[in-house]
Amino acid sequence: MELSQLLIFLILAITVVLFIWGRWRHDMIALASLLACVLVGLVPTEHAFAGFGHPAVITVACVLVLSQALQATGAVDVLAMRVLPKHAGPTFTIAALTALAAILSAFMNNVGALALLMPIAIQVSARTKLAPGQVLMPVAFGSILGGMTTLIGTPPNLIVSGFRAEVADSGFGMFDFSPVGAAVALIGVIFVALIGWRLVPVRSRSDASSFETSKYLTEIRITEQSKLVDTPLKDLEKKLEEMEAQVVGIVRNNYRAPTPPGYYRLANQDILVIEAEPESLGAILTSLGLSLEESEANQKVDAKEKEDTKEKQVAKSSTDNTVEKTKKEENGDIHLLELAVLPNSELIRRTAAQLSLRRRFNINLLALSRHGQRSIKRVRRTAIQAGDVLLLQGQEDALNSFASEFGCVPLAERQIRVPEKKNTILASIIMLGAISGAAFGLLPAAISFAAGILAIMVFKVMPLRKVYTAIDWPVIVLLACLIPVAGALATTGAADLMAQSLLDYIAGDHAILALAIVLILTMTLSDFMNNAATAAMMCPIAISIAEQLSVRSDPFLMAVAIGASCAFLTPIGHQNNTLILGPGGFRFGDYWRLGLPMELVVIVTAIPALLFFWPL
Repeated sequence: MELSQLLIFLILAITVVLFIWGRWRHDMIALASLLACVLVGLVPTEHAFAGFGHPAVITVACVLVLSQALQATGAVDVLAMRVLPKHAGPTFTIAALTALAAILSAFMNNVGALALLMPIAIQVSARTKLAPGQVLMPVAFGSILGGMTTLIGTPPNLIVSGFRAEVADSGFGMFDFSPVGAAVALIGVIFVALIGWRLVPVRSRSDASSFETSKYLTEIRITEQSKLVDTPLKDLEKKLEEMEAQVVGIVRNNYRAPTPPGYYRLANQDILVIEAEPESLGAILTSLGLSLEESEANQKVDAKEKEDTKEKQVAKSSTDNTVEKTKKEENGDIHLLELAVLPNSELIRRTAAQLSLRRRFNINLLALSRHGQRSIKRVRRTAIQAGDVLLLQGQEDALNSFASEFGCVPLAERQIRVPEKKNTILASIIMLGAISGAAFGLLPAAISFAAGILAIMVFKVMPLRKVYTAIDWPVIVLLACLIPVAGALATTGAADLMAQSLLDYIAGDHAILALAIVLILTMTLSDFMNNAATAAMMCPIAISIAEQLSVRSDPFLMAVAIGASCAFLTPIGHQNNTLILGPGGFRFGDYWRLGLPMELVVIVTAIPALLFFWPL
């Protein structure tokens, strides 16, 4: 083994370990891997950032924008409303939802497709008396299956197409993935609808409707003798934070504000709405010298007041500067809303205290649900993770703006809102035109979809600023950095060495067995690391195996595309698996119960389909 081969193997091994560890973001790991290759001379300096101009990277960015245009204009919502059954049983409803997820994911970002269908899936679970996870997991798996059916369905397909262009006259076409991908997706959807959803562990989780506000929110009146009179609210909040409590509203002169600023000075007869565990109220009252207003929480503190307690809504008071505004607000303006945290959300690894939710967004974080367990303890200092469900309180517009800005999915039922029918039609036509341009060979895929973005901007289908925010930049950086690293795997001969080892010790001269090994190895890696990274690493090995067996490389590249898209065993293998972790109340080990049979179905279906449509 040469030194260059040893170095690339070492760098890739460390990269894979870091991907699986999950401590750092994937784009950071990919950039570190690229820089390591440059520093040791495996990637020429002048080619280090050539990946940012790679057609696959450009196409992924363009598809993300066009997908966002379809979502923003309500085109997907209208489709879902028209095709999904309203009163069917669980089997047919799950089949319809899963099939729709697969179809949408074939032409748009599959995380976006799942995010749009999640509220519907939760409603279906309530109507059919199933656990939310029994509907969410089939829909998530359906969206993963659908991505493998077209060139733009998932980034691994674009990466595979790019590698094919290096060994053949051109990359794969728009629908070259469809024969095998559609066969696998069809069998997978049928399996999920008839059998699969019954294998999903039944996990219950506490949702917003079961959140007993009166149990956690207590009204406390400030009296004339209180030490808190004329004290800034921020001073009180510091004390409460030490006792695992927070102020979520103030009432003054019958006017209410849920998010008073820190500089607000407390006054005699102000009523504080404090969120705290009932068991800790006594200590809070004693330390601050306060007394309770009538509320249901009094039952936890003073038994004598049981007969006089009554349930009250979360209150809001006016501050000195917001009285006039608050007079115009009605009780219904304040909402409780659950938000699921997307895998690429800016909230990840940040706390509510760091975000300053009340000051910046006028909203309160009441509780956090992780693996189906809801907690309000230390919630302001808990680092948020992908798949968490946040229970927020605030005005509807503020909550929606927060969800949009920070990459969260509202789990409540959405109204079907189409901003402008013209934009809905335009977005659909532009997407269809971009797909047609690439499918019929009129333009290369990257050019065709870039033209689609230009059309989106020219016709102002969506606000221009959202064109750039629609792009998942960590994914773009990941792809752009790993493409040169994968190139180094081939140029150093390391891919040939690994391929030869697989043939010598496992497959021998059996091409079909080698094809199965490539598929299974790719699926296994994809279960624990990013699917795009898996495809980039496996493509050079697949090509080398085909060359050493003197067979066509196309079926092996297709096996990589299928395997990279089929991560069903863990919540970290695919973003969609992570997204349903909190809303479904799942644990890490819950995925294999449906995931393992799904991967067996994929293997049994894909191998014959590959041999039939892409003969060796």
